[in-house]
Amino acid sequence: MAKEIRTFAVIGLGSFGQAVASELARFGNKVIGIDLDDRRVAQVAPILDAAVILDTTDELALREAGIDRYDVALTAIGRDIEASILTTMNLKMLGIETIWAKASSRTHHRILSKLGIDRVILPEQEMGRHIAQMLNNPVVQDYVSLGNGYNVVTIVMPERLEGTPLSALGIGDPHDVRLLGLMRGTEFRAAETADFALACEDKLILLGKRPELRRFGDSL
Repeated sequence: MAKEIRTFAVIGLGSFGQAVASELARFGNKVIGIDLDDRRVAQVAPILDAAVILDTTDELALREAGIDRYDVALTAIGRDIEASILTTMNLKMLGIETIWAKASSRTHHRILSKLGIDRVILPEQEMGRHIAQMLNNPVVQDYVSLGNGYNVVTIVMPERLEGTPLSALGIGDPHDVRLLGLMRGTEFRAAETADFALACEDKLILLGKRPELRRFGDSL
């Protein structure tokens, strides 16, 4: 069955907005990029389905551009807080199903949150936590927060654990973490048996709360 193509509107084409729009397009989605700066619009025009110069604080202009027909919209306007808020309000007025917005400060975050959109993000803070987690423990290669204290991490097996059975790692007891699987090269392995032998550079995909994941990482 063919993949359903989703439609995305990315408003604000600074480095963050351009990165999001480009990746969404690379995944095969239909993406429109919008900015007041003609140079930014020109940069993404070759890789997106559409790229337009538009004042998104004008609800009528957004409607005339057909933004109300898009499934998801991201307000990625950074420094101009007023434009970010007005744009996000206009997207709500247009009835777009899913709206995310980038905040540039905690105050900006609080204001956007009051608009009742699906998610407000502080990219610098989120990336900072991500980097800190990896710097804190060198075996942690990747880290995703799921909310409510739960995280998924990718931990790379050190060379000294080559051939060690999975049961020797103490997953589940004494370490209260859950193994979701592992990557061996480009191949995913379920690794369901306790005697499964680990290889150097295997990447364990683990679910748990941060303190437990940290203790497990430290034990390696």
